[in-house]
Amino acid sequence: MFSGIVTDVGRVRRLRRGAGAVGGLEAAIATAYDTAEIVLGASIACCGVCLTVVAVDAAAFSVQASAETLACSTLGDWAEGSPVNLERALRLGDELGGHLVLGHVDGVAHLVDRRPEGESVRFVIEAPAPLMRYIAGKGSVALDGVSLTVNEIDGTRFGVNLIPYTLAHTNLGEMRPGQRLNLEIDPIARYVARLYAEQPRR
Repeated sequence: MFSGIVTDVGRVRRLRRGAGAVGGLEAAIATAYDTAEIVLGASIACCGVCLTVVAVDAAAFSVQASAETLACSTLGDWAEGSPVNLERALRLGDELGGHLVLGHVDGVAHLVDRRPEGESVRFVIEAPAPLMRYIAGKGSVALDGVSLTVNEIDGTRFGVNLIPYTLAHTNLGEMRPGQRLNLEIDPIARYVARLYAEQPRR
């Protein structure tokens, strides 16, 4: 469980594709985290995808992603040097600064427009059509693991505003139109929709 508050932007140090039995990739990610405190098997959100730590080195840790994860996320776009939003798993009692984020990506969105708006920057995001029913104005979404508030909705697009701090402390500051982002809807919206769908019709 995560909160969508990125605490480090790592960099892909090394990539190995078709890694072992997972048939996906293995990535070593350089980080400012104290790797002495990262245990094997720990969960770390990497650009919004919950991944398991399989190795730890000085100033880096390694994770594996299966072929299924690559098909459902942007991790297949990674290259050596790619920036990676990182968040350690929450512990009981930690501050929930964003919203509940599971690290289970629901789809891949596209950045279609980026423009300054006062001191912030407005992103217009194109989302997969089936996911739009779960996205509401003033609701929350996670984009590449960053908790953001939805400003407005227009068909299969929605807008979010990013303040200078978010641009400077996440990979979103480097994003340009045309790039893909991992999208996770608010899990509460998912469960509400499921409960509503199961209500008997009168």
